[in-house]
Amino acid sequence: MTSESVDVLLVGAGIMSTSLGVFLKELKPDLTIEMIERMPQEAQESSGAWNNAGTGHAGNCELNFTPMRKDGTINIATALEVNVEFDLSRQFWSYLLGKGLIGSADSFIHPVPHMSFVMGSDNQAFLKKRHALMSAHHCYRGMEYSEDHAKIAEWAPLVMEGRDASQPVAATHINNGADVNYGALTSNLLSVLRQHTDFRVHFNEEVVNLQRRPEGGWRVIVKRGATGSERTIDARFVFLGAGGAALTLLQKSAIPESHGYAGFPVSGVWLRCEKPEVVNRHRAKVYGKAAAGSPPMSVPHLDTRIIEGKRWLLFGPYAGFSTKFLKNGSYCDLPRSLRLDNILPMLSVAKDNFPLEEYLVGQVLQSKAHRFNVLRQYYPGVNEDDWELAVAGQRVQIIKKEKHFAGQLEFGTEIVSAADGSLVALLGASPGASTATYIMMTMIETVLRDELIGDWKAKMSEIIPSYGHDLKQDAAMLTKVRAETAAVLGLQNA
Repeated sequence: MTSESVDVLLVGAGIMSTSLGVFLKELKPDLTIEMIERMPQEAQESSGAWNNAGTGHAGNCELNFTPMRKDGTINIATALEVNVEFDLSRQFWSYLLGKGLIGSADSFIHPVPHMSFVMGSDNQAFLKKRHALMSAHHCYRGMEYSEDHAKIAEWAPLVMEGRDASQPVAATHINNGADVNYGALTSNLLSVLRQHTDFRVHFNEEVVNLQRRPEGGWRVIVKRGATGSERTIDARFVFLGAGGAALTLLQKSAIPESHGYAGFPVSGVWLRCEKPEVVNRHRAKVYGKAAAGSPPMSVPHLDTRIIEGKRWLLFGPYAGFSTKFLKNGSYCDLPRSLRLDNILPMLSVAKDNFPLEEYLVGQVLQSKAHRFNVLRQYYPGVNEDDWELAVAGQRVQIIKKEKHFAGQLEFGTEIVSAADGSLVALLGASPGASTATYIMMTMIETVLRDELIGDWKAKMSEIIPSYGHDLKQDAAMLTKVRAETAAVLGLQNA
């Protein structure tokens, strides 16, 4: 069995691993980095354009980020965090474009307004209160609100055509939103990495096991897909950024920090339209309210997408259930992930989340007519013949072990690291890709050891001009970086 040594091993060739690889190469160019991907090319799972929402999550329109408390007040804290985290991504991408490492912004990002849309008087009151809070903050300068059918029709004609003129509706609109093709961005980032002679990527290979080395670091066993033969890689640092498969590999690492984690897979389906007469009349991302008990990835949205230079209109996703942890995974993924230390937390979550389970069963059993009835709420004049079904990506929501064997279902992104910082696994789903830069910065600050990348703070400030500033508090810095990144990325600066 052949063996080699590297400083960093990246497992998975998606937006997370490529972002980390580029960051590390900018901070310490002489690092040797290897990337392993089980698929024939990069971004074939959650990072792929058809497998994620592509919103460029900025906390503008996602109503699940601004929940109403029991006392009737609205909490915008999560939306604000996501909002400024996306600003970090904008700065990172602008830096790479400025250095000429990425050819053009329109290869992966386009300006698309972000909207929230609700129906009914109670939801009107909620959205109006939400808008008052958000528009008063400098992070949401330029956000508009309207209950007027004609005004909303200016923003999103298809949403209003054919709608009952007496129906109470409301919408918010902000012009500085984006549509991001994370698959194309991943390819761009991989091209940046390939410019380095001490970087290698291997496709059609799969990490099947990993073990601690007595002298530090990890011995990783890799299986070649074409021949089935195995080789080993000795790595000082391992990053498990393999989407749903990261949980399985984390469990194989047997680090104490992995104990008690489990995964709950959720699949999805889109309705999509490519008919120019329809697509060209809708230029926004319109997000509604999620059904009771549904996961965040199932928030309904009528979504302008630009994929491979072509405009599409997507609606969904409709949630479903599969025991696979990856779209191209195995139906045995979920049962194989069961351990003595995570069965009770999983049962606890099952007991406490019956509405979610009931919702998923209903989604799996729903008919074509039901899907179009949901779409018709957002596009009353829909012609079913203009649309087709497309399978979306697979997500694994994380279950964490709490006290007394209880479990907690997590809908965010979780960083799980070994105590010595030699291994990190990234678990979870939304808003993952949009906040990849923030996640990598957090890992570098809190996990990666100084001996791996050395003195990095000065370079970080060059890559991220707002580094060290809290953009939620520093209005002047936020205004500056948004203007600069909008100019580089071709976005509107509301």
